[in-house]
Amino acid sequence: MMIRPAGEQDVAALHKLVESAYRGDSAKRGWTHEADLLGGQRTDLESLQEIMVDQNQVILLAMDGPDIAGCVQLMRVSEGLAYLGLLTVDPDRQAGGLGKKLLDGSEHYVAENWQARAIEMTVIRQRDDLIAYYERRGYALTGERRPFPLDDPRYGLPKTQELEFVVLRKEIRAG
Repeated sequence: MMIRPAGEQDVAALHKLVESAYRGDSAKRGWTHEADLLGGQRTDLESLQEIMVDQNQVILLAMDGPDIAGCVQLMRVSEGLAYLGLLTVDPDRQAGGLGKKLLDGSEHYVAENWQARAIEMTVIRQRDDLIAYYERRGYALTGERRPFPLDDPRYGLPKTQELEFVVLRKEIRAG
């Protein structure tokens, strides 16, 4: 499995992967979906294209030959801090270690390229299994909560108004 930065030529396949892993019946083949909490889309082509041209963001792809098997979005937040989001593994390839490889690759990327000393993420509070997964990989709940964009269909159509994010953080170092 090779990990490389995404380019504009990857946007359509990347979008298809993200939607298949987060929403609808295809997502339910994997364990990390949000289909029970949200309908609609997870992201759109325009949002992915905006990331591609933003110098403070990158999407890393896990390539299985010519196929995108997984991805992760990284954003430089401030001096020493990066944000990790959109961690996606093809539903048929979940539970095989690819998510861990993407997390490790992300931590290395932000430490080496942006001199980040910490990386944070937000996870929907109701996703206990996913929070536990990240905790097993060294991310800790900070106690901070952030609002979910309930009224923005670009992020999905909530099936409950109780959605909110919790923040997890991990200290990292280069090398």
